[in-house]
Amino acid sequence: MPEGPEIRRARDELAAAIEGRVARRVLFHLPALASWNGRLDGRRVMAVECRGKAMLTHFDNGLSIYSHNQLYGRWLVVPAGKPPETGRQLRLAIHGDDRWALLYSASDIEIWPREKLPEHPFLKKLGPDVLDKATTPQVILERLRSPCFWGRQLGAFLTDQSFVAGLGNYLRCEILHCSGLHPAARPRDLDDQRLQQLAAILLRLPRQSYETGGITNDLDRARRLMDAGASFEDARFHVFRRAGLPCYRCGTAIIQIKQGGQGCYLCPRCQ
Repeated sequence: MPEGPEIRRARDELAAAIEGRVARRVLFHLPALASWNGRLDGRRVMAVECRGKAMLTHFDNGLSIYSHNQLYGRWLVVPAGKPPETGRQLRLAIHGDDRWALLYSASDIEIWPREKLPEHPFLKKLGPDVLDKATTPQVILERLRSPCFWGRQLGAFLTDQSFVAGLGNYLRCEILHCSGLHPAARPRDLDDQRLQQLAAILLRLPRQSYETGGITNDLDRARRLMDAGASFEDARFHVFRRAGLPCYRCGTAIIQIKQGGQGCYLCPRCQ
């Protein structure tokens, strides 16, 4: 599933293509939304924003399209009149004069009045967005110390969007590794120094991933690996998808365990 950094980069591309411009046609390809076809044609896109893993496209008539990529959804921006050749199913198309914004394979798409969005079942439960500049280490510390999360295992709630919005499995694994913490550790098990370190890393890695197109590894190391012939995917992570390979820090083989219903990668020595 795309995580916060991937959705934020998709948002940036969409905003560059359609924000402030008139949507000549807005087509919905889900049967439940067919009655909306034509009703947003000619409306101006006032803003495109993301909240965690959700995308919001706001129009000048007060309506917004809520979409969530879930596991398979993908936004593409293409020149007008030149849709890509793909086996994916088109779900939503926003046609501008010069470019089209196309959402494929997603099924979680809704139309809401913008003023009602705080009542949306998913949005109203979101914690602070890890990519929002207003989300500071102090905000994260307060979340970690709150009764909802203080006694829970980190590996179980880091991907809970009510804790913070935007973290998924790869960021969970990387944050825990860089913090030197086992997924079973709980905030109440940590002293203030470890909590502060975790809060800082929890913000630093998603923001680095956003800025670099997905790298959470040490940037100098990732660059050296790619210069030596490693693929981007092989160079981008500390531990994620590296089961059986040596930990960059201590050389111990990375393992994968089940945590929160997903595979969690870790170094059994460093964590």
